[in-house]
Amino acid sequence: MNPHPSQVTADALKALLGDSLHAGVVRHFVRTTGEEPTYVERQVLECLRYLYLISRYPQQLAGLFLPVEQAIDEVWHYLILQTREYRELCEERLPGRFFIHHRSLPYEDYQGSQPSREQMLEESMRWLPLYRDEFGPFDEGALPHWTMVRFLHQRMGLSLADIAALEAEGPSEQPMEHVR
Repeated sequence: MNPHPSQVTADALKALLGDSLHAGVVRHFVRTTGEEPTYVERQVLECLRYLYLISRYPQQLAGLFLPVEQAIDEVWHYLILQTREYRELCEERLPGRFFIHHRSLPYEDYQGSQPSREQMLEESMRWLPLYRDEFGPFDEGALPHWTMVRFLHQRMGLSLADIAALEAEGPSEQPMEHVR
């Protein structure tokens, strides 16, 4: 576990978009979803965290299904439609400096292509310590946006501290052994 406080703050991620684009994205989703601005701002933040991880860790996360909620995917779609700004975000501001392509793949299709449930769980959990190391541990505000974290917390009964302690070695070494 990273013993140092997170180096990638919410303000730093927001700055990747710039004030104008960030405000425009939030305004669009407040208007189209009816959600509160604070909630939408968190959606945008979690989308940026998702993109940051993909950019920063392409080898570890390449081809993996990262289970974020549909609303995060919709924020990503909206950003992609801002073609110039999205290209700049990917190629100039995110750490990997490469264009992040979007590919829609329903979870059922992803799940069907996996050789085993154990491998699918290992792949789903691979990004948890990366998130923690880059942004700090998941908090209550992140739960609505990250499917696996919410599952671990609500269905498996793991505390946020337990989730923060998880490593990517696989389910055999984690409290996930009870998932069937």
